[in-house]
Amino acid sequence: MSQDANKLQPISRRSFLKSSVVAAGTSSLLAKTLSAETTDGKKPLMAYVGTFSAPLKDMLPTQVDLPPGNGRGIHLFQVDRQTGALAEAGVVEMGTSPSCLAVSADGTRMYSANETDHVGKTKEGTVSSFSINPSDGKLTLLNTVPSGGAGPTYVSIHPSGRYLFVANYFGGSVAVLPIQEDGQLGKATDVKVDSGKIGPTRATNAPRGSFAFSGHDRTHAHMIQSDPSGRYVLHVDLGLDLIYVWKFDEKTGRLTPNDTATVSLPPGDGPRHFHFHPNGKWFYSIQEEGSTIVFFDYDSKSGTLSERQTISTLPPEFAGSNFCSEILVSSDGKFVYAGNRLHDSIGIFAVGPDGKLSFTGEEWTRGNYPRSFSFDPTGRFLYCCNQRADSVAVFKVNRKTGGLKFTGQYVPVGNPSHLVFVDLQSS
Repeated sequence: MSQDANKLQPISRRSFLKSSVVAAGTSSLLAKTLSAETTDGKKPLMAYVGTFSAPLKDMLPTQVDLPPGNGRGIHLFQVDRQTGALAEAGVVEMGTSPSCLAVSADGTRMYSANETDHVGKTKEGTVSSFSINPSDGKLTLLNTVPSGGAGPTYVSIHPSGRYLFVANYFGGSVAVLPIQEDGQLGKATDVKVDSGKIGPTRATNAPRGSFAFSGHDRTHAHMIQSDPSGRYVLHVDLGLDLIYVWKFDEKTGRLTPNDTATVSLPPGDGPRHFHFHPNGKWFYSIQEEGSTIVFFDYDSKSGTLSERQTISTLPPEFAGSNFCSEILVSSDGKFVYAGNRLHDSIGIFAVGPDGKLSFTGEEWTRGNYPRSFSFDPTGRFLYCCNQRADSVAVFKVNRKTGGLKFTGQYVPVGNPSHLVFVDLQSS
């Protein structure tokens, strides 16, 4: 999470939102009406940007990656399918920092991790569910439930579509929430709290001269996701330098430790996110403080990981502090992309025939502190959420080389955190 990263790099002055926004659970009208079809006869392709937003009066400020509060909730955009341009289409105003979004496979439901320390006197965050209007992309709140811990930072959906997984960063816990037939979330069927020895404040693989320190003060569950089969669920704890592997019972919605329950990363490196290769056999983990990608073979029958390679996310000559963020594998499996905050770049890696990575280049993110990035449904464009620059930058993807070319398009969004797409044409 890099709470102390602002000590390493001065934060430019920004005007904070002075008025409280509507409570989570209230959907605002769209700023402008969307037509049911675009000029080419297709229904809109929609983009939704989760942000760090201004807190309500009964909440503490969001304790994540200062400065908080410039966003207004979930920001909606209509996407130009040819150029990748985003046109503002409204905001669902929320004061609970919906920093991570997940969309159901059929594009009819959306879920947000509302990344707060607490709401009122309850030391726990929340998760919200929304329905998506198939004609214009509007969101309608269905319900909001406790997340099973403080600071929910990540949500993902089980392949069955029946469960939502939540990683609570400040609570150091993960939770399983059932998804009901109407899309609403039920009470957690399971909550697991991480425990163990906290890693050192200096990463084993830190770049030369690095003072990067973020999550090695306590347990910090940072991401949770099922494997492609749905039989196993993996989650990472940044403070413990561990990848957890769970067996998942789809009937009960409960997690039990796998035969090999954890995999250790180098002390202090801080696993943050991971991504499976499309073949389901290769697994890539990015370390926030170590600035590395670790490549594993994944055995889907046993749910076991076998380490094969460690490679830096940074160019060889780099020295100083950096915090990694996102990692994505291209849909064709040919390239891996890694986010670098402070260095403010996306590292580009070619995937070899054996799954190993080779560094092929990097692209400046055109903004400060790239928290995450996402491909559009075609894989032709990449959208980077530059959190501290209050903007999303749009890049054209070279599908042959993996290279990124800035389109010149900056989209203003306060403290953007995560971006997802919904193709209304196919929903």
